[in-house]
Amino acid sequence: MSRNHKRHGIPDSPDVFLPDRWLDYKAVGKRLRGTRFIAFKVPLKQSLTRQLPCSDVFGPWELRDTLNKENQELGLIIDLTFTTRYYKLQDVPESLLFVKIFTAGHEVPSDDTILSFKRVVRKFLRDNADNDKLIGVHCTHGLNRTGYLICRYLIDVDGMDPKEAVELFNSSRGHAIERQNYLEDLQCGPKRSNEGMEESEQEPKRGRATRRPLDSDSREERQPLFNESWYHSRSFPPRGTNHRSHHHHPHDGRLPSPPLLPPPPFYPPTAAPHNPYRWTRSHPDSQWRRPPSPEESRSRYPPAEPEWRQYSRRQEDRRRAPPPLPQYSPRWTSESNSLRDGPEKEWTGPRHHHRHSHKNKDNTYDNY
Repeated sequence: MSRNHKRHGIPDSPDVFLPDRWLDYKAVGKRLRGTRFIAFKVPLKQSLTRQLPCSDVFGPWELRDTLNKENQELGLIIDLTFTTRYYKLQDVPESLLFVKIFTAGHEVPSDDTILSFKRVVRKFLRDNADNDKLIGVHCTHGLNRTGYLICRYLIDVDGMDPKEAVELFNSSRGHAIERQNYLEDLQCGPKRSNEGMEESEQEPKRGRATRRPLDSDSREERQPLFNESWYHSRSFPPRGTNHRSHHHHPHDGRLPSPPLLPPPPFYPPTAAPHNPYRWTRSHPDSQWRRPPSPEESRSRYPPAEPEWRQYSRRQEDRRRAPPPLPQYSPRWTSESNSLRDGPEKEWTGPRHHHRHSHKNKDNTYDNY
């Protein structure tokens, strides 16, 4: 695992890793004066740059945006890396054309590779003679293989002096070609034949990315975890200004421009937010007074009896209470008597039936 992997915590696996020394090189060089060429290091797909700081992120979308800011339009990308793990056609914006030429590193490219490069460049220049679109070339670092093939085209096709071609590339890229075998072949080696250069070998493919990914790691969309110290030290827009339209100055490139949380609300001294749990002084004309002291509370409100004493008192009250009177209704009695005695009569009280004996003249008794 390289030092870059350890520094950024990127796993050392075949699918997720950074190219060795990739961070040590400038992302994009300048356009080679008098040509359509521009060199840059390999752009990485989103899964490889997710753990990098915003200032180090460089992908196909960042490449296009960088050139657009300089009023330059990129038309074609020629990929010279010997792998497809860095990015795929699905990561390239649809406004760009893409050609893949597998080129082994550390060794001088073969004549077939050189001829393939010349054919792609020749076809693009012929199809885009009415515009000024650029041809972007990259390998891993955009330096050795990229510099050799660009200089080889300038020497073999445009007839430029080898030393002048190498100096032009080094000054435009911002880094000098490092491989000595490349430099010796360019300056002392034979020129390659241009026979068959006008033939078309492979058609450029158009990128398939119609829009920037939603969770892109660009500066505008990356959202880091909340940092309280940074939030409180950050300057917010003046009062009365819409914070959405206010532009903040970027700091060191590692924090997003918009704040993660909106600024705290401003309340004037006369319109403080209402807090129901906060005690406020009563108005002088108010009918309320200060709460009574503990001594006054005890004299005014005696302490409550224990629950067991209250229960005993309720039981005692139930025992001493007189028995309930029966439910008695005069109307009900009159109605019931009317069923036996005929029409309803006014109630005169209960009747007491006593058994009396009366002696008749004939010495007989009538009982009634």
